[in-house]
Amino acid sequence: QVQLVESGGGSVQAGDSLRLSCAVSGDIFSRSAMGWWRQASGKQRELVARITTSGSPNYGDSVKGRFTVSRDNPNHTVYLQMNNLKPEDTAVYYCNANYLGRWRTTDYWGQGTQVTVSS
Repeated sequence: QVQLVESGGGSVQAGDSLRLSCAVSGDIFSRSAMGWWRQASGKQRELVARITTSGSPNYGDSVKGRFTVSRDNPNHTVYLQMNNLKPEDTAVYYCNANYLGRWRTTDYWGQGTQVTVSS
């Protein structure tokens, strides 16, 4: 059974840092591009960062230069290092696995972790 479990959220001040983790169980990690998405209250979910199976990252414009996504393949974990946090980064952050199966791709989601940044 596939499970994505996020951790590391919390409440911080503007300018602080946080590191989110997402542990993936089930035999999908090596064939999954991993992503971090976020959803602020009253807004649509947006892509924060994504990392391919080969480790190539890309970022949403609002977080470029501040956030870094990485993956630990042996431990089936993906990280999001968030530096210089701003109040507009406040949202629920979701981990996503975009699994490339034999016949189709499947998206798996974590339960989300709250990040609150106060000014």
